[in-house]
Amino acid sequence: MELKEKITLDMLTKDSVSVLRQQFLNFNGEEMQVGCNIRNAYMNSKSGREQLRKVLSDEYYNAVMAVWGADPTIDESIESEV
Repeated sequence: MELKEKITLDMLTKDSVSVLRQQFLNFNGEEMQVGCNIRNAYMNSKSGREQLRKVLSDEYYNAVMAVWGADPTIDESIESEV
């Protein structure tokens, strides 16, 4: 039995991304989900980029940065007022 994590970058826009994490177990050749879906959203702000860097591997992080570009689109001061 091998436990694998699947990560899906969902609803990826220039301003945000939703990261879906799922755990799967391969048992007798059949893949079964273990536990619940875990979903976290990140904004394209300075702190959102830092958080994303900590939780994603280079492969996924670089995919998000390819859409987000070099500079954040969300101002931290506006984000905290909402």
